[in-house]
Amino acid sequence: MEIVIHGDKVKITESMNEYIVKKINKLEKYLKDNDTVRANVIVRVKNNIQTVEITVPIKTLILRSEESKEDFYAAVDKAVEKLERQIRKNKTRLQSKKVKTIYEFDFTDIVEEDEDTNNNKITKRKRIEIKPMNEEEAILQMELLGHAFFVFKDSDTSKVCVLYKKKDGNYGIIESE
Repeated sequence: MEIVIHGDKVKITESMNEYIVKKINKLEKYLKDNDTVRANVIVRVKNNIQTVEITVPIKTLILRSEESKEDFYAAVDKAVEKLERQIRKNKTRLQSKKVKTIYEFDFTDIVEEDEDTNNNKITKRKRIEIKPMNEEEAILQMELLGHAFFVFKDSDTSKVCVLYKKKDGNYGIIESE
């Protein structure tokens, strides 16, 4: 597994680098073709809070976790534990034949723009490429990303849909016309 580590307003020391690599290599046991997998790690510091964000795009899904702690090593531990928990929790879905047909995602064209934060203003804008998938695949992808909603193109109807998690724990879908 290739591990790319970036520091945002923090210099990544050799010991930090080794610790991250050691912890993320534990995930290799869950991945079949781990030679082609690339884990992206971003370490941020704001005041005394260390934030570790780990994103692992694999052929069919994107695994992501983010943890903030005062201790860098505790943040890494929690982020990796979160990824392991996601994989174990969704084991049966990850092994199902429906999920194996998901298209590979390419987020290289995502442009993030941060703007000044004002009340009732748009403070962040993202551009994504919407890939066709079925509802089950969209639910799995949304859970793995840890988001409250997910935008996808329904592979059966070719309509753009928004999947969202309801307060009762079930899911809702908004379909375009």
